[in-house]
Amino acid sequence: MKSPSEHDIASILDAQVVGNVSNRPIKHLLIDSRKLFSPGDTLFFAIKTPTNDGHLYIEELYSRGVRSFVVEAIPDPTLFPAATFFIVDDVVRSLQSVASNHRKRFSIPVIAITGSNGKTIVKEWLYHLLHPFFQIVRSPRSYNSQLGVPLSIWQMEEGHQLALFEAGISKPHEMEALAKMIQPTIGIFTNIGEAHAEGFTNPSKKLAEKMNLFTSVDILLYCKDHVQVDQYISNQFANRQGQKIISWGRTAAADIEVKNIQSEVNQTTIEVSYKNTPYIFSIPFVDKIAIENALHCFAACLVLGKACEVIPRMKELPSLAMRLEVKEGQHQSIVINDSYNADMTGVLSAIEFLSAQKHGYAKTAILSDVSGISENAEEAYIQLANFLLSKKITTLFGVGPVFQKYIHHFQQPGNSISVFGTTEELIKHIHPSFFKEQVVLVKGARPFHFERISQLLETKIHKTRLEVNLSSVVNNLKQFRSKLQPATKIMAMVKAFSYGAGSFEIANLLQSNHVDYISVAYVDEGIELRKAGIRMPIMVMNVEGDGFASLVEYDLEPEIYSIELAKKLHSYLEKEGIQFFPVHLKIDTGMHRLGMDGEQVKEFLHDYSHNRFIVKSVFTHLVASEDAAEDNFTHHQLDVFDAICMELKKVLSTPFLRHACNTAAILRHPRAAYEMVRLGIGLYGIQTSKEEFSLTEAVELKTTIAQIRKVKKGESVGYGRGAILKKDSMIATIRIGYADGFPRALGNGKGEVLIRGNKYPTIGNICMDMTMIDLGDESNFQVDDEVLLFGKAYSIKELAIKAGTIPYEIMTGISQRVPRIYLSE
Repeated sequence: MKSPSEHDIASILDAQVVGNVSNRPIKHLLIDSRKLFSPGDTLFFAIKTPTNDGHLYIEELYSRGVRSFVVEAIPDPTLFPAATFFIVDDVVRSLQSVASNHRKRFSIPVIAITGSNGKTIVKEWLYHLLHPFFQIVRSPRSYNSQLGVPLSIWQMEEGHQLALFEAGISKPHEMEALAKMIQPTIGIFTNIGEAHAEGFTNPSKKLAEKMNLFTSVDILLYCKDHVQVDQYISNQFANRQGQKIISWGRTAAADIEVKNIQSEVNQTTIEVSYKNTPYIFSIPFVDKIAIENALHCFAACLVLGKACEVIPRMKELPSLAMRLEVKEGQHQSIVINDSYNADMTGVLSAIEFLSAQKHGYAKTAILSDVSGISENAEEAYIQLANFLLSKKITTLFGVGPVFQKYIHHFQQPGNSISVFGTTEELIKHIHPSFFKEQVVLVKGARPFHFERISQLLETKIHKTRLEVNLSSVVNNLKQFRSKLQPATKIMAMVKAFSYGAGSFEIANLLQSNHVDYISVAYVDEGIELRKAGIRMPIMVMNVEGDGFASLVEYDLEPEIYSIELAKKLHSYLEKEGIQFFPVHLKIDTGMHRLGMDGEQVKEFLHDYSHNRFIVKSVFTHLVASEDAAEDNFTHHQLDVFDAICMELKKVLSTPFLRHACNTAAILRHPRAAYEMVRLGIGLYGIQTSKEEFSLTEAVELKTTIAQIRKVKKGESVGYGRGAILKKDSMIATIRIGYADGFPRALGNGKGEVLIRGNKYPTIGNICMDMTMIDLGDESNFQVDDEVLLFGKAYSIKELAIKAGTIPYEIMTGISQRVPRIYLSE
């Protein structure tokens, strides 16, 4: 099926056009400049939002090769002589018009799913059940909004036999636009609840709005047990010509009658009857929500004629990730953290999850006002109180004015109930010790900022600290930039907790200083950065199969270093229906650690260079770029790398970045700069080559004196009597040990520390949490005096030499129990 051209887009939009309209094909729709991968056939929609304006990115995208733009305001056309601008009144509506036109090109069954909850699960389970029998296109993740739906529809291609699309709304008049785009033939209505209810005057209005999706469907599926939904459909849909209404439920009046539901330990067996034919199937879940979602799916498979075929697959329905995070807290507590939302359905599910955790532990719920309740609030809070009671959750901390109003419904004999008007008031009242050996649920709506509560419960107090001077990091970044061509991009390495300096804080600084990429070692590191608000592209160096879903969910870009990994990721993306996923190819030119050689690259190009992957960059790792004696080998590596990149350019349809330089190579090998360099430990002022270069050490490890005592000649100090005093000495015990990252190799005088500007040696063996220092005859020190382990006055390079290691190991070895303090001059 031929892609539309610019001429077709002009006709669809009926827009004013500035520039020359060509027959250039439009294969990709773009609304986020960060996700550009094929500029020559991309149409960019410059969407305005309350926090951003797509028009601001036109210049950047033009410089990267995009030539087709849908805009509401024309920029200076003389700056973009080769561009075509389609000027419209509403860019979002134009995006939806393009999607609607694309949908009309297909006559396959299209299933649309809406409701208050369960849309994504029903869609993903339907895909699981049906993909062996159909070529299926579906919404990526939860692309169910005014912007997500058109991008989902654009994925429809010749060869697809079935489409699965979600549709979600948050205010009136949105569903009409989604219905016009999706044009569903089969509709599934999951349920009606409180999610996103703020935009509607009452639940009936919200139900009516959602039902607008199904005005023209051939078949509508729903649960007859939901009385409000059943009444609405009976009144509004029952007599429509050409529409078939199929209900399921426990009542004999349902088309698909649920005869029996039997739950066991980890499984539920369900028996239904449809047109006098019995069906029995099992699912690997026991909760009510999962059972309801599974019945929606089975009903859809019935109408598609695949009921018998999917019965064996029902017992293999996958568990989808929850937003709840379980973390270790202080005082042997467990913290279940969800500061994302607090609609009633989510709150009840979280409480049920809480009740199932850690048998024998007391359970506490910390909840904010429930969101999305527009009427009958008191009834909803009575329901919540009864549910807590039924789950034996007897300790509750509530936050918000609505909780304060209805607190009396929660006050039962034996319960411990505390309510506060604000999160700040709660924080002042509680202490981590309150929750010793408990499981604590922290669930609040966004406006309450409950992440502060989770941080409090997880915080560790420690007088040892690592001070990071952010101004020095920025200065070092500028110094390296001065060695590069202006067009050369920078990838900053923030793996291993940013070499121990703290991931988010460093990443946030790099983002604000316009670094192009950051790189982490593992998926978990990337997830934490995304959750903390880092928006810039992130490359992940070590990816395993169980992290593929998170790569997609959090927009992380994996390094592909082997054919085996490429095959696994390709299979996952194919299963999920995801195309054009960004990856980075690692080439082994001599390190022999990770990477593909020339033959493996040819295999990759043969098997995996089509639409499933988009290669964003190709890179190699230089073995000894800091060592002049190994320059011939470095040049050999670059020659091998150049040859492989030439082969890649012949086959790959999109351009890619090349990078080989690490910190030392930026200074010593300008040939290797290519289009991007990787900057790591040099950001912190640590030089790995002998070239003169103006850097400032940005990290200082400090602690304090815990105790000072006079120890007599002949006495021993520390474990194993490692040191016997040859004279009376003042011995200071400082608050740091090998568990904090101070190397044990520095014991017995091999290491030194600075106190009041002077160096003093260690004495005895380094302990886990403490280290002893020989002050000699000096007695003018005090408890809590500051001690410098390394920093500007005592270089980490000198410390590393004494420890028989390298600065990398010292920095990355600083325990995360050591607080990071960030300074800015």
